[in-house]
Amino acid sequence: MSRMDAFLKKNKAIKENAFFPASQDFCDEKGDPLLWEIRAVPTTEDKRLRKSCTTEVPVTGKPGVFREKTDVDAYTAKLMAASVVFPDLYDAELQDSYGVKTPEALLEEMLDATGEHHGLLMFIQQHSGLDISMSDKIKEAKN
Repeated sequence: MSRMDAFLKKNKAIKENAFFPASQDFCDEKGDPLLWEIRAVPTTEDKRLRKSCTTEVPVTGKPGVFREKTDVDAYTAKLMAASVVFPDLYDAELQDSYGVKTPEALLEEMLDATGEHHGLLMFIQQHSGLDISMSDKIKEAKN
């Protein structure tokens, strides 16, 4: 195999879904926390999510000049909802049981303890590779 063959799509590793006990509030019959299934959001989908949360705002003191501003809370909520495979946050019955109409609002209601919500976010970021800086990746590659 040539060096370039290794980069062909057929040789690319598939990122498997991961499982995480997001909350102590949802347990099986033995009392063990239920595992939530989490997927890594592809780059193209992540860009779409980020763009949907980005607006142009005027630059103070510079008429006609604008800059992009991303609503980080909205982006994070959308990223988390897009990452959760199970439970199905798009399920109407599940949404209705919490009195909400969006996956983002459902996730916030289900994980109403700040620590649980933050814990899931950290797990999603780690699983998607968003917790590693480019300088960390360069250092790792050098070693």
